[in-house]
Amino acid sequence: MKTDRIVSTYHGIDVPEAPHLGPGMIKSMNEERYERREVQAGLAVIKPGARILEMGAGSGIVGAAIAKNCNAEKVVAIEANPDLIPYISALYERNGLSDVISVRHGAVMTEPDAPSTIDFFVRGNFLGSGLNVVKNPEKARKITVPTIAYDDLRKEFPHDVIMMDIEGAELEFLRHADLSGVHTFIAEMHRDIYGREGMKECRRSLDAAGFEIDSENSKVGVHVYRRKGE
Repeated sequence: MKTDRIVSTYHGIDVPEAPHLGPGMIKSMNEERYERREVQAGLAVIKPGARILEMGAGSGIVGAAIAKNCNAEKVVAIEANPDLIPYISALYERNGLSDVISVRHGAVMTEPDAPSTIDFFVRGNFLGSGLNVVKNPEKARKITVPTIAYDDLRKEFPHDVIMMDIEGAELEFLRHADLSGVHTFIAEMHRDIYGREGMKECRRSLDAAGFEIDSENSKVGVHVYRRKGE
């Protein structure tokens, strides 16, 4: 899935033309507004040599920008929307990052009795796709995606950083996640999906796992947590 036409350069990443990248999204990249808070948080706290697990790769641009600018050792990106996978891989290849970052199709689950597949809802704008549908469900296309057990994934790919943008599924992930070995957790939180009590539960889970909020580097909607004492 290759194209020679570059529609934007975002934090040093050449972005090839792709059907899911509309004019408004390209404009936001050119103005460095695209996923700005998430990228800013990552660039501020991720150190060279990091091993990063990215959940919710989306277009692949955020992970590529972080891999390149933070000099990551290795990044494994997970994306549930199968339509995006070939374009993500092409983006990595175009920027010479294929040896550093790779993408896998699926949804990461932490529940001990998680099913082997799960429903995922694809929207016309991929940024609104996710495991949960809150608004206008009739505008979403339901598909079935394979699940990836987090315990298996962290054994296969030990990582010290998690970047998460999974449209409201972060609460379910944190309820059962063993975060030993992780020292930095960056997530776009979705209070509109799981409410105030859900936000409190996310904070309690991270506190119990040994993390504290990094208020200096957190942004509106994007929270950075660091392991206490590090």
